[in-house]
Formats: sequence, C-alpha cells, structure tokens
Amino acid sequence: MSSGAVAAPRPAHPAIAESLQEYARGAAGGLLFSLPIIYTMEMWWAGFLATPGRLLAGLGTTFCLLILYNLYAGLRRDATLVEILIDSVEEMGLGLVVAALLLWLLDRINLSMDPIEVAGKVVVEGLTMAIGFSVGTAQLGGDSAREQGTLPGYRDHEPWRHLALAACGALLFASNVAPTEEIVVLAAELSLVSLLGLAAISIIIGAVILHYSDFTASVRGHETGFMAAMRSTSQSYAVALLVSAGLLWFYGRFTDESAATLCAQTIVLGFAAMLGASAGRLLLQPS
Repeated sequence: MSSGAVAAPRPAHPAIAESLQEYARGAAGGLLFSLPIIYTMEMWWAGFLATPGRLLAGLGTTFCLLILYNLYAGLRRDATLVEILIDSVEEMGLGLVVAALLLWLLDRINLSMDPIEVAGKVVVEGLTMAIGFSVGTAQLGGDSAREQGTLPGYRDHEPWRHLALAACGALLFASNVAPTEEIVVLAAELSLVSLLGLAAISIIIGAVILHYSDFTASVRGHETGFMAAMRSTSQSYAVALLVSAGLLWFYGRFTDESAATLCAQTIVLGFAAMLGASAGRLLLQPS
C-alpha cells in the first residue's frame, strides 16, 4: 500500500452491534408475548388495584424466573453467575421501560395520575414483558448469535432446567388470560365433572405435546417409557397449577373467595398454563 493511501474506516465495535441486536430481539419477544395484555382493560384495573405487597412479590418472582431462564436456556451458555444476574437486571428494567412507553403512548398513564397508580400499571404490564424480553433475546437469534460453550456444572441439571422452562412457558401463556373476567365466569359456572374433565384434558394434551407428538425436541430427555412420561407430565401440570394460582393471587382473584372457587379458577387457568408449560419445555431451551 502506498504511503498516500487512505485506510478503510473501521467497522463499528462488534460488541455494540451485538448488544443492539440482542435488544432488538428482546423487544420483539417482549411485544410478541405481552402485547395482548397491553390492550386488556382488566390489566389496567389490576395495576390500579394492586397493593405494594403484590407488586413486590411479582417483581421478586419474575426476577427469579429471569435468572432461572438465563441460567438454563439463555443466550450465552457459558455465562458466569454474575453475567446471568446482570442480564436478568437488564431484562427486568427494559421490560418495565417498554411497558411504560406503550402505556404512555396509549394514554393509560400520564403525569396527572397518582404515582402509585402509574407504578402499579407499569409493573403489572412489565412483568410478562420482561420474561418475553429474555425469551426473545435467546430464542429469536440465529445459530451464530448463540455461543456453543459447554454447560458449567451448576447448569447441567436436567430436572431443574425442565421445571424452570415449564414455569416460564406457563407464565407467558397464562398471563394473557389470567386477569380476564372470563376465568371467573367459567370457574363459577362449570360443574365438578366439567372441571375434572378439563384437568384430565390438560394432562393428556401436555403428555401428547411433550412425548407423543414428534415435535422438535420432544424426545430430548434422557428418560423414556410410560412411567417417565407420566412423571414428566405430572411435574409440568404441577408447575402449571402453581403458576396459575400465583397469577390469580397477583391479579386479586383470590380475595374473599371460597376454597372451592379458588380451585376452580386455578383448574380453568391451568389449561392455558399447561399448554405453555409443555411448549416451554420444548421451545424455550437452547439449541
């Protein structure tokens, strides 16, 4: 090269470009999974009526799920625990920021409102957004975006990984219908036989999705056989019911209700949660 040649401009720092791509994938995932609840009136009321205790419990539970998801199925498989914690904080913050921006654009929050009401709406809407942000960051990228490192020992634990992915999937699916009045109406009107049938159908569909559908990743587990399939399906349904009960409590559906009503609502919502838990164990995992 001659002394008078002009050097070609350097490309943008790859770390910056990769970070912007991750944020874009995360925002896409957050919108894909949580946009329906942004438009749901019951969610606005849930944010208006939520107590500080419920909001703190929701934030804490969601943050734990973010850590578990990033631990077992995150973008960087060889990330350290500190990096996982930092990623989880970023995803939580970005989920809340995007939710606040959308609520403001839709005029559901503004500066004239009480700060407690604004905070309640943003937190209620932002929790699912944060989970979707984490899933989008990890799952919407190509193979080149995912580091193929060897799993460290603290992440190589199949049962806990499956339970964590089932919980994230159940939350993403069930949160779109959990705050609606239809769950209350169905729980009040369905007979005991109908509720038991709904529970049975939930378990059967979950088993089909996990073990007998031949979906991609449906046979990734180390155990095979009927008893292993039943054990795995039962675990997923237990997670689905637990997530359903937690969501219903968070949205104030358990206030002044009988035990029978609480169980009925949990079973009704558990159908959607089981679909999410089963799909989550297959789809929300590393390639």
